[in-house]
Amino acid sequence: MTKLKTALLVIDMQNAMLHPDGENYYPDAVAVIDPVLKLIEAARKNKTLIVHVADRHREFYADYEHKRLPTHAVTGGFDAAFFDGFGPAKGSLEVEIVKRRYSAFFSTELSLFLAEQQIDQVIIAGIKTNVCVRATAQDAFAYGFSVVVPREATNSNRSHLATASLEDIDRYIGKVVTLDDAIHILS
Repeated sequence: MTKLKTALLVIDMQNAMLHPDGENYYPDAVAVIDPVLKLIEAARKNKTLIVHVADRHREFYADYEHKRLPTHAVTGGFDAAFFDGFGPAKGSLEVEIVKRRYSAFFSTELSLFLAEQQIDQVIIAGIKTNVCVRATAQDAFAYGFSVVVPREATNSNRSHLATASLEDIDRYIGKVVTLDDAIHILS
């Protein structure tokens, strides 16, 4: 069996969700910090491509997402910034993708970029399981990438929706694995 070339997609690890003063902070969000940092550490150690995805929106401009969510993660503001310890490391080959919808693939260059790097598989971790992680996983599958989601490296402020989303991902989209299994894949 051929080993798949893997990238780590780190979703929305920003002040808005993770900092206690963040506009969309929820207390359980901090539970994903250490697991995601462990994934990043393993990826860096093994020179695996890391894509840091940031949800950012323009102030004062119409944005369709505002029909469902109030204005949030305004570019240049505190909430849009990566939480301490996240984002591309200085001097690294890690990249940042900015999105304006739930999926990191929708109207971004992510699929093209991953294809150019000959990536076959994505490990998706970050905030929130039932919204941005699930939407990204579904689109990754639609683009033909093998999808892996480490259970401990994502969560939601609606635990029943996180559980249902992980079940759907595991059944229809990819594999839900333990953090240790994901780290092993990155090794």
